[in-house]
Amino acid sequence: MYLALARKYRPRLFSELIAQEHVARALRGAVEQDRVAHGYLFAGPRGVGKTTAARILAMALNCETRHAGRPTGAPGEPCGTCASCQRIWSGSASLDVVEIDAASNRGVDDARDLRERAMYAASQEGRHKVYIVDEAHMLTREAWNTLLKILEEPPPGVVFVFATTEPNKISNTAAPVMSRLQRFDFRRVGPRAIADRIRDVLTQESLQADDDAIEIIARVADGGMRDALSVVDQATTFGEGPVTAARVREVLGLVDDEVYAELLEILGAHRASGVFPFVAKLVESGVDLAAFAEGAGDVVRALLATRLGGRADGLTAALAAHVARLAPTFETGDLLRMLRALEEAEEPIRRGANPRLAIETLLVRWTLMDRTISIAEVIGGSSQNSGQLRDAELGSGSQTRVMREPNRPDAPPRVAEAQAVPPAAAVSVPPAPRPAPGAPLTLEAARALWPDVVAAARNEKPLVASALEDSEPASLDGNVIRLRPLGGNPLTSEGLTRSRTVIEAIAGRALGTPVTVVVAAGPTTGPAGGERKAPAPSQGTPTPPPRLTASGAKAERLKALRKKDPSLDSAIDSLDLDLIE
Repeated sequence: MYLALARKYRPRLFSELIAQEHVARALRGAVEQDRVAHGYLFAGPRGVGKTTAARILAMALNCETRHAGRPTGAPGEPCGTCASCQRIWSGSASLDVVEIDAASNRGVDDARDLRERAMYAASQEGRHKVYIVDEAHMLTREAWNTLLKILEEPPPGVVFVFATTEPNKISNTAAPVMSRLQRFDFRRVGPRAIADRIRDVLTQESLQADDDAIEIIARVADGGMRDALSVVDQATTFGEGPVTAARVREVLGLVDDEVYAELLEILGAHRASGVFPFVAKLVESGVDLAAFAEGAGDVVRALLATRLGGRADGLTAALAAHVARLAPTFETGDLLRMLRALEEAEEPIRRGANPRLAIETLLVRWTLMDRTISIAEVIGGSSQNSGQLRDAELGSGSQTRVMREPNRPDAPPRVAEAQAVPPAAAVSVPPAPRPAPGAPLTLEAARALWPDVVAAARNEKPLVASALEDSEPASLDGNVIRLRPLGGNPLTSEGLTRSRTVIEAIAGRALGTPVTVVVAAGPTTGPAGGERKAPAPSQGTPTPPPRLTASGAKAERLKALRKKDPSLDSAIDSLDLDLIE
């Protein structure tokens, strides 16, 4: 009878566990020194050896040659050949080793049955009863409470091993249990270790496979050795002859390398017009767009690694050569922003109502990445150069960019033809003259001292300071200051009115004289583009302020950014640029 490769080549010794040396060493030492704990929790991804390690532990505790005083293997290891070891390794019925699937035996009655069975002694003197509970996170809270007492004070010679892929669920459901078990976290198996194991298995089975095929299998296994050997089983039975990369892609439904090579050509040429026919071909051929996006992310990551002098792992030799040839045409900063854009688009692509639109939008953004330059380049006068992000600016963390607007898709950006902008110090606005000490309060004096009012409010009431920054003294009648909101944000007027008492106290200290604050209506723009005052409110119920929309909030943020940096404001106006977030 044929035995699946994942079962046939299952490890029988602690030393055969791949990538789990920390677990194997601890368990082997516990068996050798006869210091085995009564309860273990094996946590880790699927297919990395949790249940296998539990079986090897049960084999070592009940090995016939070990109990006969003539062990044949290394200290703490089972022999793997005696009748007891053979039964446990194959999963056959055993009086002393019981495997339970918690996914189908998760209730309190199943836990009571397990507790009662654990009270019986092992079949022979000196042996252990081992209970292996797989998918332990599926047990209910009541079932864990039933097992709590026996886990705290188990009968002699009884060992519980709980295996789970989601230990956080056990922590949430039965936190007291965690302190009664020894926990071992199993690691994912690396792609290189998986590839080496696949080659070893193929050699023993007298099978052949291309290196590209093995690399693809090792990558899609995602750290699970069992999944990798299952794919090898599928690929070897899919056709005759050596296992090729094309056969593996066909078995797994992966996207061909030629598709990603075509994508690289479109991105390298910054040809946005080629995105829509490219995506149309993907849809026509029935490609899974989510799987394509994941593969595209691997290609962009390979471009970034190559650009930084690293190695493009996980790609076939042909695609890796294509990546190496085109990597110099991409800038490091653009590749970083492409990966960030992919991260933002993953959710709409996987679960959105229109994944095709999300893919098209993402790819168009990728092709236009060369049309962004950093604000530092604009202000510093480097817009005459290539306009690409300098390597020294990669660590700044700033994501604010200026979009260059070409006249046509194949035209150079307009900013490349603009004159250099003088540095920030050359375009700074001179401060208003400050009044002499002891002089009477005038409108000009109030306006000159208004930054002091804002600074004092920032130390005492930051929220009030935000409203004061967007307002100015409009008129002065005696000691009555009439404040006028700027920018048309209805929240500014509301904030000033609500905090009028606080503003009067802060302004009185900063201006040197008690004042009364009155909030006026902000300026609005009339049909001819001129400024007119807002109509006076009616005598009836006051009209509620207009609702602040998302576009209005964005406009306010960009306006505040320009207000904070006069040199940036001057550069945007002189070069006719658009500021984006």
